[in-house]
Amino acid sequence: MLNNFLKEVVVSLVGKTAEPVAELLNNKDYVNEFIIAKKLDVTINQTRNILYKLSDNGLVSSIRKKDRKKGWYTYFWKIEVLKTLLFLKEKLLNKKEQIEKQIQSRESKQFYVCERCAVEFNEENALLQNFTCQECGDIFTLKDNSKLLKEFSKNLIKIESQIKLIDEEIKKEEEKLDKQKQKILRKEQKLKEKERAKKKKQTALKKKKFQKKVKPKKISKKLKSAKKR
Repeated sequence: MLNNFLKEVVVSLVGKTAEPVAELLNNKDYVNEFIIAKKLDVTINQTRNILYKLSDNGLVSSIRKKDRKKGWYTYFWKIEVLKTLLFLKEKLLNKKEQIEKQIQSRESKQFYVCERCAVEFNEENALLQNFTCQECGDIFTLKDNSKLLKEFSKNLIKIESQIKLIDEEIKKEEEKLDKQKQKILRKEQKLKEKERAKKKKQTALKKKKFQKKVKPKKISKKLKSAKKR
Protein backbone atom coordinates (compact mmCIF):
# COMPACT_ATOMS: atom_id res chain seq x y z
CA MET A 1 0.00 0.00 0.00
CA LEU A 2 2.80 2.42 0.93
CA ASN A 3 4.60 1.90 -2.38
CA ASN A 4 1.34 2.56 -4.25
CA PHE A 5 0.94 5.91 -2.48
CA LEU A 6 4.56 6.86 -3.19
CA LYS A 7 4.15 5.90 -6.85
CA GLU A 8 0.98 7.97 -7.10
CA VAL A 9 2.84 11.09 -5.98
CA VAL A 10 5.81 10.48 -8.29
CA VAL A 11 3.53 9.91 -11.30
CA SER A 12 1.49 13.04 -10.53
CA LEU A 13 4.62 15.21 -10.41
CA VAL A 14 6.91 13.62 -12.99
CA GLY A 15 4.91 11.19 -15.13
CA LYS A 16 4.27 7.48 -15.54
CA THR A 17 7.79 6.72 -16.82
CA ALA A 18 9.23 7.79 -13.45
CA GLU A 19 6.95 5.48 -11.42
CA PRO A 20 9.71 2.92 -10.54
CA VAL A 21 11.70 5.69 -8.82
CA ALA A 22 9.33 5.57 -5.83
CA GLU A 23 10.14 1.96 -5.01
CA LEU A 24 13.86 2.35 -5.80
CA LEU A 25 14.22 5.25 -3.38
CA ASN A 26 12.06 3.74 -0.63
CA ASN A 27 15.18 2.31 0.91
CA LYS A 28 16.94 2.42 4.26
CA ASP A 29 20.12 3.66 2.59
CA TYR A 30 20.70 6.36 -0.02
CA VAL A 31 20.83 5.05 -3.61
CA ASN A 32 23.51 5.96 -6.16
CA GLU A 33 22.02 8.09 -8.95
CA PHE A 34 23.85 6.03 -11.59
CA ILE A 35 22.17 2.87 -10.28
CA ILE A 36 18.81 4.66 -10.50
CA ALA A 37 19.54 5.65 -14.12
CA LYS A 38 20.48 2.06 -14.96
CA LYS A 39 17.33 0.65 -13.35
CA LEU A 40 15.13 3.16 -15.20
CA ASP A 41 17.07 2.62 -18.44
CA VAL A 42 17.46 6.38 -18.97
CA THR A 43 20.41 8.77 -19.10
CA ILE A 44 21.91 10.26 -15.95
CA ASN A 45 20.65 13.71 -16.98
CA GLN A 46 17.09 12.41 -17.38
CA THR A 47 17.40 10.75 -13.98
CA ARG A 48 18.59 13.98 -12.37
CA ASN A 49 15.71 15.91 -13.92
CA ILE A 50 13.27 13.48 -12.31
CA LEU A 51 15.01 13.71 -8.95
CA TYR A 52 15.24 17.52 -9.08
CA LYS A 53 11.47 17.80 -9.69
CA LEU A 54 10.83 15.66 -6.63
CA SER A 55 13.45 17.59 -4.67
CA ASP A 56 11.75 20.91 -5.53
CA ASN A 57 8.73 19.63 -3.58
CA GLY A 58 10.90 18.42 -0.69
CA LEU A 59 10.03 14.77 -1.34
CA VAL A 60 13.58 13.42 -1.72
CA SER A 61 16.87 14.10 0.04
CA SER A 62 20.41 13.53 -1.13
CA ILE A 63 23.99 13.24 0.04
CA ARG A 64 27.12 13.49 -2.06
CA LYS A 65 30.36 11.55 -1.98
CA LYS A 66 33.61 12.35 -3.74
CA ASP A 67 35.18 9.75 -6.00
CA ARG A 68 38.79 9.56 -4.81
CA LYS A 69 40.09 8.34 -8.15
CA LYS A 70 38.11 10.54 -10.55
CA GLY A 71 37.74 13.55 -8.27
CA TRP A 72 34.08 14.28 -9.01
CA TYR A 73 31.04 14.05 -6.76
CA THR A 74 28.32 11.41 -7.03
CA TYR A 75 24.89 12.00 -5.48
CA PHE A 76 22.93 9.42 -3.53
CA TRP A 77 19.18 9.79 -3.10
CA LYS A 78 16.37 8.64 -0.82
CA ILE A 79 12.65 9.37 -0.77
CA GLU A 80 11.25 11.20 2.25
CA VAL A 81 8.33 8.90 2.98
CA LEU A 82 6.56 10.99 5.62
CA LYS A 83 6.76 14.21 3.56
CA THR A 84 5.50 12.34 0.49
CA LEU A 85 2.52 10.92 2.38
CA LEU A 86 1.68 14.35 3.81
CA PHE A 87 1.97 15.83 0.31
CA LEU A 88 -0.51 13.27 -1.04
CA LYS A 89 -2.88 13.79 1.88
CA GLU A 90 -2.90 17.55 1.31
CA LYS A 91 -3.63 16.98 -2.37
CA LEU A 92 -6.56 14.68 -1.57
CA LEU A 93 -7.93 17.07 1.07
CA ASN A 94 -8.00 19.85 -1.53
CA LYS A 95 -9.77 17.52 -3.97
CA LYS A 96 -12.26 16.56 -1.27
CA GLU A 97 -12.99 20.22 -0.54
CA GLN A 98 -13.63 20.90 -4.25
CA ILE A 99 -16.07 17.99 -4.50
CA GLU A 100 -17.91 19.09 -1.35
CA LYS A 101 -18.31 22.58 -2.85
CA GLN A 102 -19.65 21.06 -6.07
CA ILE A 103 -22.14 18.94 -4.12
CA GLN A 104 -23.29 21.97 -2.14
CA SER A 105 -23.67 23.99 -5.35
CA ARG A 106 -25.65 21.27 -7.13
CA GLU A 107 -27.94 20.77 -4.14
CA SER A 108 -28.67 24.47 -3.57
CA LYS A 109 -28.74 25.87 -7.13
CA GLN A 110 -30.52 25.10 -10.37
CA PHE A 111 -28.73 24.47 -13.65
CA TYR A 112 -30.09 24.50 -17.19
CA VAL A 113 -28.88 22.80 -20.34
CA CYS A 114 -29.29 23.09 -24.08
CA GLU A 115 -29.73 19.44 -24.98
CA ARG A 116 -28.90 19.96 -28.66
CA CYS A 117 -25.60 21.84 -28.01
CA ALA A 118 -24.86 19.97 -24.74
CA VAL A 119 -24.03 23.27 -23.02
CA GLU A 120 -24.80 23.90 -19.36
CA PHE A 121 -25.74 27.23 -17.75
CA ASN A 122 -26.31 28.27 -14.18
CA GLU A 123 -29.60 29.97 -13.34
CA GLU A 124 -28.20 33.51 -13.64
CA ASN A 125 -26.71 33.00 -17.12
CA ALA A 126 -29.78 31.11 -18.31
CA LEU A 127 -31.96 34.03 -17.21
CA LEU A 128 -29.74 36.52 -19.04
CA GLN A 129 -30.29 34.51 -22.23
CA ASN A 130 -34.03 34.24 -21.58
CA PHE A 131 -33.60 30.47 -21.23
CA THR A 132 -32.96 30.24 -24.97
CA CYS A 133 -29.79 28.92 -26.64
CA GLN A 134 -28.14 31.64 -28.73
CA GLU A 135 -26.57 29.02 -31.00
CA CYS A 136 -29.49 26.81 -32.01
CA GLY A 137 -32.55 28.60 -30.61
CA ASP A 138 -33.72 25.68 -28.45
CA ILE A 139 -35.29 26.31 -25.07
CA PHE A 140 -33.19 25.31 -22.06
CA THR A 141 -34.33 22.42 -19.91
CA LEU A 142 -33.81 22.10 -16.17
CA LYS A 143 -30.90 19.75 -15.53
CA ASP A 144 -31.39 16.70 -13.31
CA ASN A 145 -28.40 16.71 -10.94
CA SER A 146 -29.19 13.41 -9.23
CA LYS A 147 -26.83 11.35 -11.40
CA LEU A 148 -24.02 13.88 -11.01
CA LEU A 149 -24.56 14.11 -7.25
CA LYS A 150 -24.40 10.35 -7.00
CA GLU A 151 -21.06 10.37 -8.86
CA PHE A 152 -19.72 13.15 -6.61
CA SER A 153 -20.72 11.23 -3.49
CA LYS A 154 -19.06 8.10 -4.82
CA ASN A 155 -15.81 9.98 -5.47
CA LEU A 156 -16.00 11.62 -2.05
CA ILE A 157 -16.28 8.26 -0.29
CA LYS A 158 -13.33 6.96 -2.30
CA ILE A 159 -11.16 9.96 -1.36
CA GLU A 160 -12.12 9.73 2.33
CA SER A 161 -11.17 6.05 2.27
CA GLN A 162 -7.79 6.89 0.72
CA ILE A 163 -7.14 9.59 3.31
CA LYS A 164 -7.89 7.11 6.08
CA LEU A 165 -5.37 4.63 4.65
CA ILE A 166 -2.78 7.39 4.23
CA ASP A 167 -3.29 8.42 7.86
CA GLU A 168 -2.50 4.85 8.90
CA GLU A 169 0.71 4.91 6.86
CA ILE A 170 1.61 8.32 8.29
CA LYS A 171 1.19 6.96 11.82
CA LYS A 172 3.42 3.98 11.01
CA GLU A 173 6.10 6.23 9.51
CA GLU A 174 5.98 8.64 12.46
CA GLU A 175 6.40 5.72 14.89
CA LYS A 176 9.28 4.38 12.80
CA LEU A 177 11.02 7.78 12.74
CA ASP A 178 10.45 8.19 16.48
CA LYS A 179 12.10 4.82 17.16
CA GLN A 180 15.04 5.81 14.97
CA LYS A 181 15.31 9.11 16.81
CA GLN A 182 15.20 7.41 20.21
CA LYS A 183 17.85 4.93 19.07
CA ILE A 184 20.14 7.79 18.00
CA LEU A 185 19.52 9.61 21.29
CA ARG A 186 20.34 6.47 23.31
CA LYS A 187 23.51 5.98 21.29
CA GLU A 188 24.52 9.60 21.84
CA GLN A 189 23.74 9.27 25.55
CA LYS A 190 25.96 6.18 25.83
CA LEU A 191 28.79 7.99 24.05
CA LYS A 192 28.41 10.96 26.42
CA GLU A 193 28.44 8.67 29.45
CA LYS A 194 31.49 6.87 28.10
CA GLU A 195 33.23 10.20 27.49
CA ARG A 196 32.36 11.42 31.00
CA ALA A 197 33.65 8.18 32.52
CA LYS A 198 36.86 8.53 30.51
CA LYS A 199 37.36 12.13 31.63
CA LYS A 200 36.61 11.16 35.23
CA LYS A 201 39.22 8.41 35.06
CA GLN A 202 41.78 10.77 33.51
CA THR A 203 41.06 13.38 36.21
CA ALA A 204 41.52 10.75 38.94
CA LEU A 205 44.84 9.63 37.46
CA LYS A 206 46.08 13.23 37.21
CA LYS A 207 45.06 13.84 40.82
CA LYS A 208 46.87 10.71 41.95
CA LYS A 209 50.07 11.69 40.10
CA PHE A 210 49.89 15.20 41.57
CA GLN A 211 49.48 13.85 45.12
CA LYS A 212 52.57 11.67 44.64
CA LYS A 213 54.62 14.69 43.57
CA VAL A 214 53.66 16.88 46.53
CA LYS A 215 53.80 14.10 49.18
CA PRO A 216 55.90 15.36 52.18
CA LYS A 217 59.26 13.64 52.75
CA LYS A 218 59.82 11.59 55.90
CA ILE A 219 61.87 13.36 58.61
CA SER A 220 64.93 11.35 59.68
CA LYS A 221 65.22 10.06 63.25
CA LYS A 222 68.38 12.13 63.89
CA LEU A 223 66.62 15.33 62.85
CA LYS A 224 63.72 14.46 65.14
CA SER A 225 66.10 13.96 68.07
CA ALA A 226 67.81 17.31 67.42
CA LYS A 227 64.50 19.08 67.43
CA LYS A 228 63.57 17.54 70.81
CA ARG A 229 66.76 18.94 72.42
